[in-house]
Amino acid sequence: MDIIVFQHARAEHPGVLRQFFEASGHTLHIVELDEGELIPSDLSVFDMMLVMGGPQDTWQEEKYPWLAAEKEAIRNYVAKLGRPYLGLCLGHQLLADALGGVVGKAIAPEVGILTVSKTEAGRSDPLLQGLPDPLTVLQWHGAEVQAAPTGSTVLASSPACAIQVFRYGRHAYGLQCHVECESSTVAEWAAIPAYARALERALGPHGVPRLSAGVEERLAEFNRNARRLYDNFMRMAAA
Repeated sequence: MDIIVFQHARAEHPGVLRQFFEASGHTLHIVELDEGELIPSDLSVFDMMLVMGGPQDTWQEEKYPWLAAEKEAIRNYVAKLGRPYLGLCLGHQLLADALGGVVGKAIAPEVGILTVSKTEAGRSDPLLQGLPDPLTVLQWHGAEVQAAPTGSTVLASSPACAIQVFRYGRHAYGLQCHVECESSTVAEWAAIPAYARALERALGPHGVPRLSAGVEERLAEFNRNARRLYDNFMRMAAA
């Protein structure tokens, strides 16, 4: 498959998912939007879209004018072309915003190793088949989807965030949590000032080494779950 990837920070890349894509022979076409790279005019040549996280917020179009073009591209790709989409963190929020949902600041930001639980619909959805319930994940967000778009199904939630995973249509998915983490993820993201501030507020001044150690301790589990989710999603995308 030819897969287009929208990134919003060099450090926030597909992580372990990149290894899975490359090992399977798929080609990733990276567009680094925050560095001024342009979205291709013809998205129909791509078999799926992957949209990563980033320090921006969906409502910051004045500060980041390319957000408007990105949302339009997502809307066209998902709603008009009907192609497979996977969005993580900001990519999850952009999917909701682009399709008429509501995104806003979280009442209780989530940063750390936390759990999400499947809804009744999530227990039967093909994306989450074979994954633990509750599912332990890395969280690092201060905004959230507050209302999913019309036509969506909420698949997972947490006590602090009601819409952790949702599906739009048959094969467009948004995940607020991070399944792509690697051993270097926490250190790389902590170098982003907005993320560093969020981490310190949530976990204190020694949060980086604590969170790094926690991720490293559970990395094999995280990567197994990421592989399961990847296999589930790619099976749907191929179909």
